Amino acid sequence: MERISWDQYFLAQSKLLSLRSTCPRLKVGATIVRDKRIIAGGYNGSVSGSDHCLDKGCYVVDNHCIRTVHAEVNALLQCAKFGVPTAGAEIYITHFPCIHCTKSLIQAGIARVYYAKDYKNHPYAEELFKEAGIPCIEVELDEAAIDQQFHEKLALTTALLQEIERLGASEEELDAYVKRTKNLYFSASNDVPEEK
Repeated sequence: MERISWDQYFLAQSKLLSLRSTCPRLKVGATIVRDKRIIAGGYNGSVSGSDHCLDKGCYVVDNHCIRTVHAEVNALLQCAKFGVPTAGAEIYITHFPCIHCTKSLIQAGIARVYYAKDYKNHPYAEELFKEAGIPCIEVELDEAAIDQQFHEKLALTTALLQEIERLGASEEELDAYVKRTKNLYFSASNDVPEEK
């Protein structure tokens, strides 16, 4: 069995952190790394001791939930709280950072940004990263790297879909099952296989 790459390992950590998010609008996780060692992690959620979006609903102003602290900022604040320097570190994020997180990452001295998905990438954020000389690298999160049985599960599901088709399911029913399968297996990545 092949070992998981460092990029996949740290993105998997961020994906796991995102499962702690308390804002249902977007679950984001961030992992700060130095010398291939995790120094902090964060997810988007409310201020400690305050109401959570999951409990009270999102507090939306100008189409943004202002109740939450973003994952990247929570990770940076964790470093600040425990006196861990961030200059020269790298960050792995489930989604491209917003403009405010971009500014915070630059000010904190983050040297490189890895992210799994584009998300409303603001041109000014991209410009700021470029000006600061900070590479932003999109790395596809490979679900097979996280779930060692991913390919076996996908093969079984494909066989079941073929059996449903053989048993006479309508084209509409089959299309619905195929769509649900793609959403289930490929929702965390952009790697949706082409229609055959």
